Amino acid sequence: MLTVGIVLLVVIVLLLFVALRSLHSIGPSEIGLVNKRLARRSLAEGNPVALHGEAGFQARLLMPGLRFKLWPVYGVTKHPWVQVPAGEIGVVIAQVGAPLPIGAKSAVYHEEFGNFSSLEAFLANGGQKGVQRPVLPPGTLVPIHPAAFLVITPHRVYGMPVSAELKALSGGRGGLSPAAFGLAPEQLEVTVIAPRGTTDMVGIVTTLEGEPLPSGDIASRLGGFDDVAAMQGEVVSDAEIIDTLLGSKNTLHNNYQDFQ
Repeated sequence: MLTVGIVLLVVIVLLLFVALRSLHSIGPSEIGLVNKRLARRSLAEGNPVALHGEAGFQARLLMPGLRFKLWPVYGVTKHPWVQVPAGEIGVVIAQVGAPLPIGAKSAVYHEEFGNFSSLEAFLANGGQKGVQRPVLPPGTLVPIHPAAFLVITPHRVYGMPVSAELKALSGGRGGLSPAAFGLAPEQLEVTVIAPRGTTDMVGIVTTLEGEPLPSGDIASRLGGFDDVAAMQGEVVSDAEIIDTLLGSKNTLHNNYQDFQ
């Protein structure tokens, strides 16, 4: 009987130990990245995230609260939500998805991607690896998969680098900075165009990617000149045409924070 009692005690202690190791308290501004240690299938080469139960980082994150993931099958590491302070922007780099087309510098954006908080939506709708065209605006607070995306802000890089080059730059501790991506902190601040004294100022935008201008053109205009041509066929004053021609299209292009 004594032996049976000892065995039961050992079993209870082991069960309690496993239960405690399996419970994870995720803070209100944290996410839990799940790493599956034991599985029959392994990840395909070049893919850092498991979508179908393979061993490795899992696509589904643990949200704030008390969560259970059976130890030792799963391990959980905590990561902060991505936060972009006022006056700053966040550049998103995808580490998953299809490769970029030859010659492209950035990935095509689809509305289904939203703010990149859903990895499943990103992959299901043709997400591509590399720099994403929209930036995260000031005030963004969002849970983004740390193995699937990197987010660069002036003073912090969110996420875990998976490429050997970036791992080497981070020293294996996630210590990346904007300089690792060829960016200076001031390039990740909101551009403010304000009067200088009594002089009004404008901003001239130059795009470094996209279709070339038609032969002979020195500048591009959003939407072309169809609206101006339509007005010329109507009874409108020259002043109205000039106002349309020179008017701001910032709202149409979201103040150029989204390149597309």
